[in-house]
Amino acid sequence: QVQLVESGGGLVQAGGSLRLSCAASGGTFSRYAMAWFRQAPGKEREFVAAISSSLFADYAGFVKGRFAISRDNIKNTVHLQMNSLKPADTAVYYCAASWTLGVVRTTPSYWGQGTQVTVSS
Repeated sequence: QVQLVESGGGLVQAGGSLRLSCAASGGTFSRYAMAWFRQAPGKEREFVAAISSSLFADYAGFVKGRFAISRDNIKNTVHLQMNSLKPADTAVYYCAASWTLGVVRTTPSYWGQGTQVTVSS
């Protein structure tokens, strides 16, 4: 069983940056593909970014070079660096894990509790 705990959310002005972190425990972190999703009020949860165990990264189209996902297999953490934030990026951001990149992008096996990101205009 893998446990995921997100941190780093908060309130930021449009154009600003935030770095989200997700600490994993309970499994062999380096073997998992990791991902970030988000859910805005009244909307469905959507895929944001993912990174495979071999460090291949994949992004949703709306990221457009503004976000970067990375992982630290020593510290069992995955990060999401978010730059040029927009009010439309306001959402609860969730960390997720699964065995493969293809699965983690669609139906992750494990989820964190989420961290709120609010971007003011």
